[in-house]
Amino acid sequence: MKEDMYSVEQVADRLGLHVRTVRGYIRSGRLRAVRIGKQYRIAAPDLDALTGQTRAPTATGLAEVSSIVQIDGVDRAAADRLGTLVLTSANTAHDQANPLRVQTVHDEQRHRMKIIILGAPADTAELLHLLDAVLNADNGLLDREVHDA
Repeated sequence: MKEDMYSVEQVADRLGLHVRTVRGYIRSGRLRAVRIGKQYRIAAPDLDALTGQTRAPTATGLAEVSSIVQIDGVDRAAADRLGTLVLTSANTAHDQANPLRVQTVHDEQRHRMKIIILGAPADTAELLHLLDAVLNADNGLLDREVHDA
């Protein structure tokens, strides 16, 4: 899908404003624009944001899933290994235009790890299936015997 881009003059004409006013909006950050050479270009969604209009969602942005996975009985080494696995999986073989966003947190005192995943339903489901397989496998990735210090 090609995104519409407008010049400062086109935006001024569309909004009934002076060109200097539009440039002032850009300089102040009120209107987002990209400088190409010596000219600014304004994307249609940025113009819509300024005017308060919304566009219909695109086919790629219809849904997003947020998931929080809590895993108990995880020591620091296992959390590091699991975090590396999850982040590597999230950063490969997915739609690069809409990547999965993943954050991991380990609580050493409680021996607990949380993995937060945001992204497309299919990509999130694939990552959750991977996590399920790793957590239910007897492959030594997670050392379930946690010793209190």
